[in-house]
Amino acid sequence: MELSHVAWLAHDSRLIVCCVLAIASIIVLISWTRLPPFLSILVGTFIAGIGAGLAPEEVAKAFSKGAGGILGEAGIIIALGAMLGALMAETGAADRIASTLLKLGKGRALPWVMALVAMIIGLPLFFEVGLVMMVPIIFVMARQSNQPLLKIAIPALAGMTTLHALMPPHPGPLIAVSALHADLGLTMLLGFTLAVPAVILAGPVYGLWLSRRLQVAVPAELGELFSARPQAAHPPGFAVSLGIILLPVVLMLGSTLAKVALPAESNLALVLKFLGEPLVALGLAVLAAVVLLGWANGMGRDQVGHTLRKSLAPIAALLLTIGAGGGLKQTLLEAGVSQTISKVAEGAHMPYLLLAWLIAVALRQATGSATVATTTTAGILAPMMAGLAATQSSLVALAIGAGSVFFCHVNDAGFWMVREYFGLQLKQTIWVWSVLQTIVSVVGLVGTLLLWAWLT
Repeated sequence: MELSHVAWLAHDSRLIVCCVLAIASIIVLISWTRLPPFLSILVGTFIAGIGAGLAPEEVAKAFSKGAGGILGEAGIIIALGAMLGALMAETGAADRIASTLLKLGKGRALPWVMALVAMIIGLPLFFEVGLVMMVPIIFVMARQSNQPLLKIAIPALAGMTTLHALMPPHPGPLIAVSALHADLGLTMLLGFTLAVPAVILAGPVYGLWLSRRLQVAVPAELGELFSARPQAAHPPGFAVSLGIILLPVVLMLGSTLAKVALPAESNLALVLKFLGEPLVALGLAVLAAVVLLGWANGMGRDQVGHTLRKSLAPIAALLLTIGAGGGLKQTLLEAGVSQTISKVAEGAHMPYLLLAWLIAVALRQATGSATVATTTTAGILAPMMAGLAATQSSLVALAIGAGSVFFCHVNDAGFWMVREYFGLQLKQTIWVWSVLQTIVSVVGLVGTLLLWAWLT
């Protein structure tokens, strides 16, 4: 055996052990010592980074870089979403939407209605954007229907995360389609075929089962913020309330269509791309809510301003925790965990779909990023997929997307968003979020295998 190969094995084994120790230490620090998640993740990051051979100052820089990157991307979106949610609650817009949805689906039908609404809203949106828009509706729906919170929340979470994993134009599937030179339209059709059973099993079915076994109350601060009783003199109508929610959806969908159907440098394409940026789309929705939901319905400027300001305090811990998760992810990336898993994958010999799914699973577990998992997996497999038929390439792309959401845990920003928004304990978050995403991932894999056997 060559010395270089021995050194490679020693380094990679050390790196994987350090990842496991870091995650275990984070879980122990949060669940046993009751340290705040932010501090626990910071400690775990230094365990992973120094153990993997990075200098302490390199770990600190990587942590700061990762935290700044995720907060720059998701932090402002969460803040704008909190403002929008508070305005919708205070003005009665959330109550109006919830009342109308309750007329469409009562009792057993309600979780199915929530899953469908989440799929429609989440189709063009990043998961983080969709979640901050859906949380006020989830809280008000739970209050008005007198149903368990998880029975309402899980179908909504399943609807959004499944589309994020399996349906272009979401970033992960789109990256895989591009790298593998798959057909976009065919991938969207096959992705929708897989998404429907995944949403059903991970949403209404799993939500009904879990809500009977896990009792979760609406969290105090965010629950009070997002399900407050209406304060406006004249509550807004359903059309304008729904219009505010759908405004970012329409703007981001327009951006996607511009990228696909218009010349890249045309004026219309540039305008649609600008308006469809998540920051811009949500910012415009907040401004529209201020005018159309607040001022136009009898809320004074001071009252609207107070509502916007008070919405920011409850999300401070959430933002710090998400930033820490980004710091952990960046540290593991700079330690070389992606290269480690890539080397293992290059020597594997198994069916394409299973190989694609397993590589994406491993990368997601190690890095906490669906985008990193998808990009790296597609890059590894692209040379091997050159001769595949269009249907096969699309199914491989979908298998990668399915693998990228398997059992997301403490290094995932979505994990901490779900925990903080719904006031969950660590163990509860694993049941609500990690298991839900695992169901989506496994259904996606099984679906691609069945379609491969049937269509190829």
